Amino acid sequence: MRTREAAAAPWAAADPYARALRAGRGPLFLRRADGWLLPLEVERWCARADGVDLGVLDRCEGAVLDVGCGPGRLVAELAARGRAALGVDVSEAAVEHTAGLGGQALRRSVFEPLPGEGRWGTVLLMDGNVGIGGDPYALLSRAARLLAPGGLLIAETLPVDVDERAEVQVVDVTGVPEPTGGTLFPWARLGTPALLRYADRQGWGAADQWAAGGRCFVALRSRSASSRAEPPKSTAVISSQRLRKPSAGRPVASR
Repeated sequence: MRTREAAAAPWAAADPYARALRAGRGPLFLRRADGWLLPLEVERWCARADGVDLGVLDRCEGAVLDVGCGPGRLVAELAARGRAALGVDVSEAAVEHTAGLGGQALRRSVFEPLPGEGRWGTVLLMDGNVGIGGDPYALLSRAARLLAPGGLLIAETLPVDVDERAEVQVVDVTGVPEPTGGTLFPWARLGTPALLRYADRQGWGAADQWAAGGRCFVALRSRSASSRAEPPKSTAVISSQRLRKPSAGRPVASR
C-alpha cells in the first residue's frame, strides 16, 4: 500500500520541476490524467516575497514552519526579519534554492518526522500546498500535530468554491510527461468553503479569511488544550534540533 510519504516523493523526482526552479522560470504545469493543465507560478515563487506574501507573514505567530516551501521566498523573508523559520520540501532543488537565499530548509515530507513537532507557532500552506497528499483531512490533522496548542495555520485557497482530488503529474511547456519521470501523484484543490468544512470536522477554529491580489487565504486556530505539547518557543524550536548547513549546501537536521 502506498504511503503518503511515497505519494509526495514524485515531486523530488520530477525533472521539469527541478529544472524550472533552478532556472527561475517556467512554463510548468500540473497535468491531470485527462490532459487538463494547471499552470504553476514558478516566476512568482522564485521571486522575492511580494506585498501579498508580506501581509501573510505579518500575521504569523512564533516560530514558523513553511510546508512545501518551494524555492524559499517566504522562509528567506522571515529569516531576514530575524524570525525563527524552517521550510520543508521534498524537492532537493527547492531546498538548495532556499538555502541559497539564506533560509533554513529540510528535504522531507510533511508526513515524516519533523523538528519541533507540537511546538510551532504557525504552519504555512501557501501556493496551493493545501493540496499536498491529495487528502485535506489528513493534512489538517498533521498540521494540528505540528502546531503548539492554540497555534495558527494559514492556508492559501482557490478563489472559487471547489473541492477536487485528482492524480496529477509535473510537466513542462510541452504538456507531455517525460518518459523517465513525472510519476502520477495525488493532489487536491480547495476553495475556502471546502477547507472550512474539513477544518470544522476536526475542531479547528476559524480565525480569519481574506483576499488580496487575486489570492485567497484562511487562518485557522488549533485546539488550545493539549497534554502533549509545550508553548511555542521561537528560538528553541529550530535550535533544539541542531540544524546545520554543510558546505555542500543542503541544510540537514541531526538529532
